Amino acid sequence: MSAPTRRQQPAEELLDLARSRNSAYLDDLKALVSIDSGSYSPDGVNQIADWVQNRLTRLGFSVERISFPPHDGHQAGDALVARRKGTLSEADGGRRILLAGHMDTVFEDGTAAARPFRIDGSTAYGPGVSDDKGGLLAGLTALEVLDEYGADAYDELVFLATPDEEIGSPASRTLIENTARDMHYGLGLECARENGDLVIARKGVADFRLTITGRAAHAGIEPERGANAALAAAHLIVRLQALNGHWDDVTVNVGVVRAGTRANIVCSEAELRVEVRAATIADVRRVRQAIQEAADHPSVPGTSVSVEQLDLCPPMEDTPASRRMLEAARAAAGAVGIEVGAAATGGVGDANLIAGMGVATLDGLGPVGGADHTPKEWLDVTSVPHRIAVLAATVASLGDARNTDR
Repeated sequence: MSAPTRRQQPAEELLDLARSRNSAYLDDLKALVSIDSGSYSPDGVNQIADWVQNRLTRLGFSVERISFPPHDGHQAGDALVARRKGTLSEADGGRRILLAGHMDTVFEDGTAAARPFRIDGSTAYGPGVSDDKGGLLAGLTALEVLDEYGADAYDELVFLATPDEEIGSPASRTLIENTARDMHYGLGLECARENGDLVIARKGVADFRLTITGRAAHAGIEPERGANAALAAAHLIVRLQALNGHWDDVTVNVGVVRAGTRANIVCSEAELRVEVRAATIADVRRVRQAIQEAADHPSVPGTSVSVEQLDLCPPMEDTPASRRMLEAARAAAGAVGIEVGAAATGGVGDANLIAGMGVATLDGLGPVGGADHTPKEWLDVTSVPHRIAVLAATVASLGDARNTDR
């Protein structure tokens, strides 16, 4: 009597479907990488948007295309928000899942021609091949795989493609936050770390401007009548840099210093620009308080310091909810024969803004890649089918609360 045939698990079937699309994926990746789509190249970004919009429309998503007014003299490309309803209502356990990737790169126009897409062995190269065209395309392919498999037990899938992530999403930030507001889960399509890890946490970034006001005087005749703002700034820099090491996963950097107008005048005004990176919003607040305390007690008599917080990109925090997402991804990975770890990173992205809305978020769900923002940027093409299958299986698992609440 012959042994019964083993029935494939869903993740294994999704892997077969992903493998069947691998050649088309590489052809599409070449087409996307061959388009210059730097953050300051709206025409190129919009070419990517045209391509993505067509793909999503074919999948039955309703697609909204959003244009933005100029910001600080810069015109961003368009953004896309695509939605598709599933068969499981929220009342019955269906969940709303946001998949987010970006269409812009850090590279100038002409880079795609100067450094065209190529595959050498198992590695693809080209501007944006990893960050984020490889991940963006993996997300679209995962949606196609889910569609062919018939996995529609979710309340809603939302696909968000943004045009300006590489410069901090100044145009699209409000759109990202509004789109994330009602989601149960957020999945970032940045590529996995070089060792294959997913991203469980990203530091937040807060930018500050400190203005030091002193009193001008003739530096040769009556310097004692002055109050040197540059000297006060120098003492303040030392105090701020000394905050490094006070808290785990917190960095403080005084990156810009401006002071004075002439060597024969006691400096009356100085300015510091300070960046703080922290893993939790609580630590951002602690550092903000420490900066204010230092500013309240300047080292040079007659000087004063004002503190202005210019911006805050919230942390993507490692939470119990994001850990449950990680376990769903790990289960999917195990089913297709790979292992995935979890990493925290100091880099920020659109996933920070999604997490900042209180949405459980996991990032790094694209293929394995590295050397982002450099001429050596690469993507491991052998990782593509497995990572697409893991992403698709994770979406299918998270879409039905009955899978995660057991």
